[in-house]
Amino acid sequence: MRHNGYCELGFAKLDTDRVKRRGFPEVIYAPGKTDSQIKDIAAKIIACRQALLITKLEKETYEYLKECFSGLCYNPSARAAYIKTGRASRLKGFVLIVSAGTADIPVAEEAAVALEIMGVRVERMYDVGVAGVHRLLDKKSLLRRARVIVVAAGMEGALASVVSGLVSSPVIALPTSVGYGANFKGLSALLTMLNSCSPGVAVVNIDNGFGAGYFAGLINKKSQKR
Repeated sequence: MRHNGYCELGFAKLDTDRVKRRGFPEVIYAPGKTDSQIKDIAAKIIACRQALLITKLEKETYEYLKECFSGLCYNPSARAAYIKTGRASRLKGFVLIVSAGTADIPVAEEAAVALEIMGVRVERMYDVGVAGVHRLLDKKSLLRRARVIVVAAGMEGALASVVSGLVSSPVIALPTSVGYGANFKGLSALLTMLNSCSPGVAVVNIDNGFGAGYFAGLINKKSQKR
């Protein structure tokens, strides 16, 4: 049933007007939902001719959904399923996704998928953490050309501050749950990033790749009007 700005599904109220307000449609967060619920929400999003993004989706559920929706793609690293609208992007510049380690790539890829669906060009720079900072310094030219930088890091989470100290563009710090016991499932990285002494660092929640990518996309879009 359609209402003013949303669609009533009984178990969910799909915000069909979100794309008008925020520039991106409602995203399906898969954990806690049944396969049938995910399918019904996805069907409504597709019926509204909006881009579809499902985050934290297990491969088994994707196998079920791809039989229901033609063109449904899956990024196994990001655990994200998606269907793009096919609209060509006219945005200039690119967003750079940086990961401290290889283990941080799944969360970084979730950010990358969100950006690509938004029509933003994405460049990647993976495994350049502070334990071997020369790997990062070797890529300073790419760092300084990016309009926005997303930095995914677990462990102590120091990389975001280091990157911010090298560039003039905004940095979005993305803490991951990668690390040993005293990492407290990403809390140590989160607190380090929140306490960054380098100005221009914004922080999203632990493992929230979509949130980081979406925020970077908004900044990149607004910067086009300058």
